[in-house]
Formats: sequence, structure tokens, C-alpha cells
Amino acid sequence: MREWDPRSASAAEIHSLVETVNAVLTTDLPDDPAWRDVRVRDYLAETMPGERRICWVAEDDRLPEGESEIYALVSILLLGDIGVLEILVKPQLRRRGLGRELLAVAARRAYLEGFSSIGVEAIGGTPAIGFYESLGFEREYVETRSVLSLDTVDWAALGAMSNGLGAGYRVEYHPGGPSAELLEAYARAKAEAQTDDDDLDLTPRSSDPARLRESLETLHRRGLKPYIVLAIHEATGAVAGLTEVVVPAQHPERADQYDTIVVREHRGYGIDRAIKARMLFELRAAEPGLRQVQTWNAQHNESMLKVNAELGYQSDRDWFEYIADVAQLVQRLESQ
Repeated sequence: MREWDPRSASAAEIHSLVETVNAVLTTDLPDDPAWRDVRVRDYLAETMPGERRICWVAEDDRLPEGESEIYALVSILLLGDIGVLEILVKPQLRRRGLGRELLAVAARRAYLEGFSSIGVEAIGGTPAIGFYESLGFEREYVETRSVLSLDTVDWAALGAMSNGLGAGYRVEYHPGGPSAELLEAYARAKAEAQTDDDDLDLTPRSSDPARLRESLETLHRRGLKPYIVLAIHEATGAVAGLTEVVVPAQHPERADQYDTIVVREHRGYGIDRAIKARMLFELRAAEPGLRQVQTWNAQHNESMLKVNAELGYQSDRDWFEYIADVAQLVQRLESQ
């Protein structure tokens, strides 16, 4: 096992890592699209200003020079006061203590860096649940992933939804991100959403205009193409609602739905349904290779779950966010 920097990694190492990612997907999420070896280095190397990602790999060191077989990876993203963990182990090598060894390395580094907490996302129905719970991670938050297949969409019904916006609002489409003059209003709308959520912010939102601009630039550098649809309150020019979708270069057949937000004072005018429907039309035109869109919602967010169902999303898996005290975790790992 060694610390690993994707910026200086060989093409063979990156290719081997993609093979490991796809082996994990085949076992844990067999209906998910395979990753392509496209901009994976950028995806791992680029972070927001003030954040750092540190990686370690386990590999076969018996191979000839120039060849590589990475069969496990752990990364920890250090941001704010929490480290966000990700562990990948080839399925045929699980239950041999390798995941525990990888976790110990990352937890020790987080401890030495002065971080007090580690958070991690675990997918329901996979061995990760038992693994993290056995080591004292506490479940803090649950989301349900839903997936929409574009070939099942009723586009006529969707057109009616996209036009079902209350009077006094208009919808705007911003591929790549909102225009500079809208950044401040866009950031205000996102800031409100932070007060409505109680998750761990393992993928924190950017709600300051400058930080938001940096966040969008980082998405582009990572090979993630953002698409934004806004609802504008015509009387004030305020961003009343927004929805964000990102199409990754690594798996462009399936897009990731990020935030969908309707500002409290503008709820009840059909904004959420209209902007998400409009987004699907824009994606169909802009991304002809796109096949699916996936989104995550808190189980208590009944209104958004209802909108997703009307659009044709199907519930798929639960996603669990866990947290652990770093010092206690290190002590537990070293004592067992």
C-alpha cells in the first residue's frame, strides 16, 4: 500500500483503477453504467480551494515495470472540520481485512491533520453498511436514490408540466452555469436551502457568489458538465427556484441531479415541477447520448419525491451517511 497522487500516476495506473471501480459497480450497483477511462485523473485531482484529497492504493507489486494492477483505493477529502472518506476494494478481495487496513491509514492521517470527524456514504444493500457500523460509525442521514430512464418519459405530459408555471415567473436555461449577473441571486437561493437541510454536508453546497463561481469552475475541471435551469420572479428578478444537473465525462450515459430548490416564499406555484421538466427537455437536446438521470432526496421530502414520481423517476436504493469521531476510530482500529 502506498500514498498515491493521481496527478503523477501513470496511464496504466489510472486504467487499472477504472477497472476496479467497474468491478465494484458490477457487484454493488449492477444496473449502473460502467465508468470510462476519460478524465478520471482530473476527477480525482481537482478540488475546491481550501480542500485537499489524499489517496492511497493497494496494488500488485510483482508486475513488470510499466504495468499496474490497483485493486483497492482509499481517499479522504479534507474540508471544513470533517474528512470525507471513500473506500473501494475489488469484490474478490473483500473480507480479508484490506478495507480495515485502508481505513486505518486514512483515519490516522485525518487525526494527524487535526480533524475531529470522518464522514462516509454507504450504499444500502452492500457490505459497506455492516463494515462501517461494526467499527462504530453512527448513521446520521438517509437519502433515497431515484433513477429516470429517458426512454420511458412521456414527453407530451412533460411538456404540459414545463409550462405549468404560475403567473409572474419565467424559466431560463443556463448551460455551463448561471450568467455573472445572476450569481448573487443564485447564491442567495442556494443559501436558503442550507437552512432547510440536516444532512452532514459531505458534498457541501456553495452559497457565496465567489465560492459558487469557484465551484462551477471546479466542476468543469473535473470533467463534470453542469446544466442549470432557473425560475425567475419577474417583479423582483430574484431566483425563485433552481435545478442543477451534471453530466460526467466518466459516465455520460447517466447524469447526476444536484440541488433542486424552491425559495420558501415562492412555493406553491408549480416551480419545482416546471423547472425539472424543462431541464429534461434541454438535456435531451444537449446530450443525445444521455440515457438516465439519477437524483437523491431525503425520505421526509415528500413534495420532491412526489414531483419525481410524476416525472417518471423510480426509487432505486437508499444511501446512508455515517459519521465517526476520529480519535475514537483510530483507537478502536489500533486496539483490535
